[in-house]
Formats: sequence, C-alpha cells, structure tokens
Amino acid sequence: MPIARTGELVTAAYQAGSGIVAFNVITLEHAEAIAAGAEAAGSPVIMQISENAVKFHGGRPGPISAATLAVAAQASTPVSVHFDHVEDVALLHAAPGAGVSSVMFDASLLEYAGNLAATRAAAQWAHAHGLFLEAELGEVGGKDGAHAPGVRTDPGAAAEFVAATGVDALAVAVGSSHAMSTRTATVDFDLIERLRAVVPVPLVLHGSSGVTDEDLRTAVRAGITKINVGTLLNVAFTGQVRGYLTADAAVSDPRHYLGPARTAVADAVAATLTSLRHPAVPPAAAAEANS
Repeated sequence: MPIARTGELVTAAYQAGSGIVAFNVITLEHAEAIAAGAEAAGSPVIMQISENAVKFHGGRPGPISAATLAVAAQASTPVSVHFDHVEDVALLHAAPGAGVSSVMFDASLLEYAGNLAATRAAAQWAHAHGLFLEAELGEVGGKDGAHAPGVRTDPGAAAEFVAATGVDALAVAVGSSHAMSTRTATVDFDLIERLRAVVPVPLVLHGSSGVTDEDLRTAVRAGITKINVGTLLNVAFTGQVRGYLTADAAVSDPRHYLGPARTAVADAVAATLTSLRHPAVPPAAAAEANS
C-alpha cells in the first residue's frame, strides 16, 4: 500500500470525531511491530521518529527513516511516518529529504512569545515544503526533565497561538506526562472540551502511555484526535528481552529475544488500536444484550 500522509490520516480522524494513534519508532523491530499490530487491528497508524531517536542513531535521520518508510510501504493498512519533538531546525529542514510527511516542531521550552515566533517560522517553512506541522503549547511533563509537569494549556492562549502560527495540529498539556510506565495519569477532560471549542485544528495528546484505555476513549470523545504512545511499547519490548535473558543467560543470538520482543510490541499496538476503535463491553451489559 502507498505510504499515507500524516495530514490526511489526522484530518480524516478529526472530521470523523475519532482518534488516530502515533507510535514511537526507535529500532527496526519497533517499526515492524507497529505495522503488524496495525494490520492485526485493521487500523491506520502513524509511525513517529523522535529527535532523541535520531540522536540514538548517530544524529543521522536517513537510515532509520528509510527503514521505517520501507516497512510502512509494505503494510496492508495506511501508515504514515512523522518526526516527533523536533527542536533542531536542521532536523525540520531534513524532513522532506528523509521522506516523512509531517513534523512535530517543539519550541515549548521557550517563553510564549519565543515559542510563537519560532513555531510560526517553522510552520511557514513546513508548508512551503509540503509538510504537516504540529506544535506544542503548555508543557507536558516527564520528557527527561525538559517539560515542567502541571503547566496546562490555556484555551484562550491556544486559540491565539494557532491563529498566529498557522500550525496544523496542537499538542496540549491536559494532565498526561511523558515516559510514564504506569497508566495512572489524571486527564482533565473538561479542559480538552474547552480547548476543542476554541481551537480550530486537531488536538494531540502526548504522554498517552500513562493514560488508561478508557480514559483515552473519553479523551477522544472530549476532542483529542492524535494520540502519541511510546513508553507502553518500550515496557513490552524490554519486559520480553529481560525475561528471555533471565531464563537463558547463555543465549547470544539476538534474534532469540528480539523476536518475542517484537511480537509483544505488536500485541500492545493491536490492543491499543482495537480498544480505541471497539471499546470492551462490560460483562453485565454483554449478559443483558445476550439475554
């Protein structure tokens, strides 16, 4: 299937009032697992490569982007490829050449005026080069200490920011936090509804690994369109590797433990996508329906 464009996937979800999930890619196994999970669930998906992941690969976006795009091109469900949390303008400018169709440009560490100016310039450049641009207002906690927790996005400021910058989507701080390994985040659904009422572009929830499936569904109903998931996959991946190596300390072939890790990530992807599209029916309701 041809590689999808992020803008088209996000716009379709936005118009339908549904959610589209963006899963983080760190290794080739992540990309393969995300594609397999999306195919199992029969759902479109976004594969996103963060600036930190690019740094992990020696600061060269080309190889990991090419591998991810190759996997996306062979998937039987629509898959797009996105650069996430880009702070380096040079990486933004590398995006078209790397083959991705969208970038999340993150200037949220700056004061409001600086964030607005930098983001407006990034959006103008991105649109001139055919890219869909996401930005962030407010500070989503937990990203290596770079984002202070608890700084929520103000609806009035968000509406002003979007109008002034021309961004295509806005990541908002509503209670989730990056790098959570437990699903204990408390999301402010009322704030999401107030943001949705005044912000004319799709809203993005970062740090969604810390949010329960039920709360993710509620967040979508309240107005979230794009849902970012990363740590949830890493917990599944690392858990399988750790368990395998603990059970067999003599193993040396990485395929023996990377295979089960890839499968665990695919299962986590499929479960997240299926839950978002088809929420589980409570046992009591199921019994009543079958009576």
